Amino acid sequence: MPELPEVETVRRTLEPVIVGKRIERCAVCHHRALPQNNADEFCRSLYRRTITGIMRRGKYLIISLDQKLELVAHLRMTGQLIYRPKQDLPLQKHVSARFWFENNGELRFVDQRKFGTLYLVKKGNYGHIRGLITLGPEPLSSEFTWEVLADGVRSVRAIKTILLDQTKVAGLGNIYADEALYRAGIHPLKPGACLSDSEIEALHSSIVAVLKEAIANHGTTIRDYRTGSGDTGSFQNKLEVYRRTGKPCGNCGTLIEKIKVGGRGTHFCPNCQRWDPGCMD
Repeated sequence: MPELPEVETVRRTLEPVIVGKRIERCAVCHHRALPQNNADEFCRSLYRRTITGIMRRGKYLIISLDQKLELVAHLRMTGQLIYRPKQDLPLQKHVSARFWFENNGELRFVDQRKFGTLYLVKKGNYGHIRGLITLGPEPLSSEFTWEVLADGVRSVRAIKTILLDQTKVAGLGNIYADEALYRAGIHPLKPGACLSDSEIEALHSSIVAVLKEAIANHGTTIRDYRTGSGDTGSFQNKLEVYRRTGKPCGNCGTLIEKIKVGGRGTHFCPNCQRWDPGCMD
């Protein structure tokens, strides 16, 4: 699933090529992409609307339109929003929606698994998009201090599970939770309530650092993720634990292990991320 760095990269690659463009026509190829909108009404409402901006909140993209409308996209597992500079170029498989622009160019919503969603709402009217209105703080914002993180992780749940809770930290997913915990030297099963202040500070720094580095490398492409121009990311070449099961830790040489935490595959170094389960300090 695209996480914060991937969605932010899509935003950055789409912004210079779609902002200011007017939608001339729209087609919804798979109605499952519209959980709350009727396809005909959706396209009628978008006709002749001009894109005025694009922002990100957690893993959601919010495309601002004139007439105080917003197009909200959640890519979920395999969704892609890709701009094509010319209209009617050969169509990829799994296109769920198409948006043709006046004076050429096209935006395509491609989604192999068909879990991605599009919502057309009045500006700021997110009441029916539950995952959006319940999001926690943005980890790259000034509001995300280590003290805020500390308040969010005080729980008997495993720290990895807490980090995947979007109400605690917006935009984190499996890849970057594993990478941040490794950098901070924290075992993914350690209860959040057992973390010391120094561990929380280290985790806070690691979260911010790994997200910034991933954005600088245009995200992580394991299989489906593409930027807004259709390119792959390169942060997969810099991953230190995620999907490196059985390979030596770059820090100590111990083989990386994989376990399940909250039902999610979790990668860690058993030497660098030690924790005694009998110790509830």
